[in-house]
Amino acid sequence: MKYANMTWGTMEAVINLVGGEEGVQRLIARELVVVEKSSLTSIKTESRDLATWKTVTLGLHKSPKNYRKAMEKDDYRIGDYAGQILNKTEVSQTEVELDLVVVTVGELGFKNGARRDVLYAKALEIGLQLCPAEVGPALRLLYKDQPRGEWLHIGMESITGSDGRPGVFEVGHVDGDRWLDSVYGGAGHVWDADYRWVFVRPRK
Repeated sequence: MKYANMTWGTMEAVINLVGGEEGVQRLIARELVVVEKSSLTSIKTESRDLATWKTVTLGLHKSPKNYRKAMEKDDYRIGDYAGQILNKTEVSQTEVELDLVVVTVGELGFKNGARRDVLYAKALEIGLQLCPAEVGPALRLLYKDQPRGEWLHIGMESITGSDGRPGVFEVGHVDGDRWLDSVYGGAGHVWDADYRWVFVRPRK
């Protein structure tokens, strides 16, 4: 046996902790994530400690097609994969304001980087919320003065493109072009400490 010191009683306790046989299967399939407790409590940051960075209004454009037209009119670039994600983005039919914060992986407490699913768990644990996917194109249109070289990743549920790969929006400014682009959004991908993510700061 590979783990000679592991008794059946210990294994049974672990299986119970992850939710029985179903939990084990979800763990193997990477649908269930085990996060070290110290990772989630390593910093004292709470959502109320994070200043609102920008307030974005959803629902100003009623369809992905209208978002595309608005971005093309203002000479924004849309990545091919981002365009696929945009086509599948649910767009609000009423105007809704959301307060956004920007936080790095390191500021969330992960100095050596962390997986996206772990980042999201930490963000939710300190009181932030995931962004609706519409925040990606809405922020691109709003953020006209984005500094060159900056890339912001939208903390959203991933959306699959034509090849079945999950992606999330990113908003960037490079070589004079302002982009709505996308990046691989697999839950297990590890992000370095300096990557910047956008989340929703809920209003009280």
